[in-house]
Formats: sequence, C-alpha cells, structure tokens
Amino acid sequence: QVQLVESGGGSVQAGGSLRLSCTASGLRFGDYAMGWFRQAPGKERERVSCISWKGDSSYDEDSVKGRFTISRDNAKNTLYLQMNSLKPDDTAMYHCAAYLTRSCYSVDWSNPSYWGQGTQVTVSS
Repeated sequence: QVQLVESGGGSVQAGGSLRLSCTASGLRFGDYAMGWFRQAPGKERERVSCISWKGDSSYDEDSVKGRFTISRDNAKNTLYLQMNSLKPDDTAMYHCAAYLTRSCYSVDWSNPSYWGQGTQVTVSS
C-alpha cells in the first residue's frame, strides 16, 4: 500500500519560514518525479514545485520562485519543501504527489499517481 505522509505545516507570521516533509512508503521512490501542490478554501488546486527522479532538476511556479526550495533524499524516501519569506497568499493545504515520470517537464500535474492527505500552512499578516 502506497502512502505519502506530509508533516511540518503550521502557523507563522508573514516573512517566516517552514520546512515541509513528505515521507513515502510502498513505492520505489526513486522511480518518481515528486511535487508539491496546494489548495486554499474556495480556490483551485495550484501547483507549487516539482523535482526530478534524481533530484538534478526542478521546477517552481512563479509565485514561489526564489522563496521556496524543493529537494529530496532518495535514501530516506523523503521529499522536502523549504519555504522562506512566507506570505498570507501562501496559506493553503499543501500536498505532496508522486508522478510516474523522471522529468518534471513531462509531469501531468492534474493526474498524480499518488498524493498525500496534506499539511496545513497558515500565514498571518
């Protein structure tokens, strides 16, 4: 059974930082490009970042570029998202997702193979 479990969310003030983690089990983690997407109440799901299967390339949405950094540790089956300079607009449930492809450029963001239940991030002004 595949499980993706996110952690590290919380409440911070604008300008603060959080580090999200996603631990995977039940799948060959290194076979998947991994990503984060977020969804706020009343808003559409928004892609955030993606990292290739080896971790040698990544993609960030313009809204988070320069503030968020995605990384992975294939030996630990864990994905990370370092979030700095947080803004109230970053408030959302953050989900990690696995995509059965090697490169982020071939990811179908609307159709992940697996995704987790999410961790809540709340940024106050």
